[in-house]
Amino acid sequence: MTNVFKSTSFSLLTAGLFALGLASCGDNTSTEKSAATTAADLAVADSAAMPTDSARMGKSDGVMVDGVAMTPDKTIIQNAVQASSVSTLVKAVQAAGLDGTLSGAGPFTVFAPTNAAFDKLPKGAMAGLLKPESKDKLKGVLTYHVIAGRLLAADLRDGQQLTTVNGEKIKVSVKGGKVMISNGKDAPVTVTTPDVISSNGVTHIVDGVLLPPPASE
Repeated sequence: MTNVFKSTSFSLLTAGLFALGLASCGDNTSTEKSAATTAADLAVADSAAMPTDSARMGKSDGVMVDGVAMTPDKTIIQNAVQASSVSTLVKAVQAAGLDGTLSGAGPFTVFAPTNAAFDKLPKGAMAGLLKPESKDKLKGVLTYHVIAGRLLAADLRDGQQLTTVNGEKIKVSVKGGKVMISNGKDAPVTVTTPDVISSNGVTHIVDGVLLPPPASE
């Protein structure tokens, strides 16, 4: 009788431990699955919250400017030379020796004045800037229109201040859906054609020229 009792007790104990082991294994498997699911969910959330630059490259057929498609497979300069309305800017960029920089990896955000925008400058001002002896001054004006990084129109907020490659700041204002940029002193210029996407950045065409503050300020 004693032997039967011991045998029965041993069997029950063994069965209990076996069941406990299965439950524990099931819990571990469940925990591992849960951890894996959580990690996957976080990865998806992170990738959605932090889009890569390639996700902001725009439509493959590009944006039409002056009847020509500005496409994201070309650099800022390669697109700009095709647009007749910014030929003065292209000439100025070349004179300042910045065409190589704006053809580089970047990314850059460029606020690009039109030919008509440069025509608003005082008579003879642009001709003076294009002289070899004015190269540094010209470079200062042009880099005041360039931001390091890729900023789409949707990234620009009212009251935002951006530090230019020039080192000085420009101010963003958004009113009635229009994005405007200013030096904080003169009348703001308006973005007329936003989000011209290039392989190394984005260009926003503007209707005025931004003049940086004098060096003494």
